[in-house]
Parts: sequence; structure tokens; C-alpha cells
Amino acid sequence: MWYYKVTGNLGLIPDFIDYYEAELVDARLQLSLKGKSLEKHAAELPGIVEQRFAQLQEIEAVLEFLNIQLRKDRSAEFKKFLEAYQKTLSSRDAEKYVDGVKSIVDSTLLVNEVALLRNKYLAIIKGLEAKNFMSGHIIRLRVAGLDDASI
Repeated sequence: MWYYKVTGNLGLIPDFIDYYEAELVDARLQLSLKGKSLEKHAAELPGIVEQRFAQLQEIEAVLEFLNIQLRKDRSAEFKKFLEAYQKTLSSRDAEKYVDGVKSIVDSTLLVNEVALLRNKYLAIIKGLEAKNFMSGHIIRLRVAGLDDASI
């Protein structure tokens, strides 16, 4: 739902980031094996993985959109420096000047912030994989007759 909102209005990116940061708090709670039976955790895990992976995909889509916008803006600025600057610049000089333009710096910082959010969700996915691994091995211990094994 956020991808279409953000691509339609880049002013919603702070709301997008706030929403997914709040979701991270809930996601971290879902990584624990405490509070419910192991069977309940194992039964809920596929749905949780699907939900968090879908969120990760949406974040990655927004990140790619921002990268496309950044490349477009950099290209326009680069063209300005090559064609409209007082003196002749090499491509490398023009590229260095483009990197210092305020709008390009701001866009790069925004891309970096969304990339950080994406990396946090990648960590959640890794945590869910570890939860699956742990619960599977605990179930195997129970099948082997070690019912008194504790977490």
C-alpha cells in the first residue's frame, strides 16, 4: 500500500519510514519463542515470514524507485554542468560538481535512510530463519524423547 502512495507523493516518505519503524518493534517481538507453546509458534511462523517478507519487498521497491529518481536527477545535473557551465569541464569534474548539489545530496541521504530500513528488515528475516531452525530442532528433540529440554 505504501509503494503507490510514496511514488505518487515523495512527501509521504517520512510517514512511510515511521510506519515501517513501528512495524519493526512488532517484528522483533515475533522473533521470540517465549509466551506460547512451540506448536503455536511453529504454526504462526509461515504467516509471519510472508508478512515480513512482503514488507521487505515493498521497502525494496520504494528504495529502487528512489534510486531511479536519483539517477534521473544526477543525469539532469550532469548535463547542466557539461553544457551550461562557463568553462569546459571534464566528465569527472562535472561528476564531482554534481555530487555537491544540495538536491542530489538530500536525495542520496534519503536513499541511504531507506536502505538502512531495508537492512533492518533483512535482519528480521534472518531472525525468522533462526527461529525456524531453533523450533525445528526443539521439535526433533521432543520426537527423540527429550521432552524436558528447555529453551
